[in-house]
Amino acid sequence: MNARPRPWPHRNHAAHIQERQTRIRSLPHWDAAHDFVWDWPRPAAEFAGMLESLTAHVVLPVSIVGPLRVDLGHYHTDDGTGALVEDGREVEELYVPLAHSEGGLSASLQRGMAAVLDDGATVRTHVVHDRMTRDSCFLFASTSDAVAFARWVASQVGAMRTWLNDPRNPLYEERVRGVPRLSRHARLWEVDTHVLGPACHVLYRYTTGEACGPNMITRNSFALNTEFLVPRFEIASGLRPLRVLLEANMGGDKKPSAQYFVAGGHGKTVLAEVSVREQTLRSVLRTTSQDLVALEHLGVHGSHASNMQSVAFTPASAVAALFAATGQDLGMVGTSSMAHDVLEPLGDQAGIHLAIRFAGLEVGTVGGGTAMPHARAFLSLLRCSGPGSAYRLAQIVAATALCLELSAAASAATPGSENFATAHLASSGRT
Repeated sequence: MNARPRPWPHRNHAAHIQERQTRIRSLPHWDAAHDFVWDWPRPAAEFAGMLESLTAHVVLPVSIVGPLRVDLGHYHTDDGTGALVEDGREVEELYVPLAHSEGGLSASLQRGMAAVLDDGATVRTHVVHDRMTRDSCFLFASTSDAVAFARWVASQVGAMRTWLNDPRNPLYEERVRGVPRLSRHARLWEVDTHVLGPACHVLYRYTTGEACGPNMITRNSFALNTEFLVPRFEIASGLRPLRVLLEANMGGDKKPSAQYFVAGGHGKTVLAEVSVREQTLRSVLRTTSQDLVALEHLGVHGSHASNMQSVAFTPASAVAALFAATGQDLGMVGTSSMAHDVLEPLGDQAGIHLAIRFAGLEVGTVGGGTAMPHARAFLSLLRCSGPGSAYRLAQIVAATALCLELSAAASAATPGSENFATAHLASSGRT
């Protein structure tokens, strides 16, 4: 009979970190030449609060490209209505950090930014929507009960907001492992319902300040489910759900979906646009407006034929590289890179207007990985701190991605996509 394996040490104090490293070193296939992964670039304690079973580190090279000339909006959320308010605009030139290992990415981005500069143009960005959604689900014995619950929930939205915002709510003082049960930073604005058979999905829609916010909306939604909806509905109707799920897959969390691609609601909906003259298309990007229009036409049909969720060229590369550099949740790259490009000729071969829409950029400038030393450094480079900084970061991501779309599309639009192929050959090494 095999001996029972020893439990894996899971805490992040020094002794457990050391024990995990020792046990990995003892594996017969471990190569001592790789022991550099145990040598922390900063004290391990600086990372201990961000993940479990902290053991080693990884290095990603960072390129910095620019300048990116961008016309950014300054935004805040109205405290009374939850509406997004633009406070003003400012044109800036930024230097963008990209953490990645994708050959050709930085060069392509630099080329797109160079085209904008050469043209004397500016990438202009707009934030048009901001919500984070959590989808709870309440299962009843019948569809009629679920419909009754949905109607009752609709009548309680104001009371739910008041309950969450009441500073006397005792859950603000209760702690679970030192964390308050309610977050003061997650503000509930809308609650929608969707009945499927005997189940009622309840979609809570929040704003989350400068944080991306999934943890805080989870805490508040759980409290609403257990302390508000279930007990109060039972008193009002005599009905109690058979099962309650905190998230039931309609919330848009880390899974691209048509609902959030069209309507937004899980992150910040951001638009970016730029117009480029024909002369710059030819001299910097080595293409023409006619070739770019043909590429878009054929590419849109390809998107339809494959039922592609997004209609864009390669925005995920820019999103992922900026997310890694600034400490964002990498699991959200898939949803955050849902994008829709629109290219229009300016007429009489005067150039093109290129725009991109990101339905839900899930970014924050506080919390989670943004506390990592490198993330703080690169967020500081981008001047993303303080009120409104999450909106600023979302716009920088969108503007950067637009420059990549411009450059990558130009290389693919050349006859036979020769520039696109040559760029990949040049960055593929000697393999």
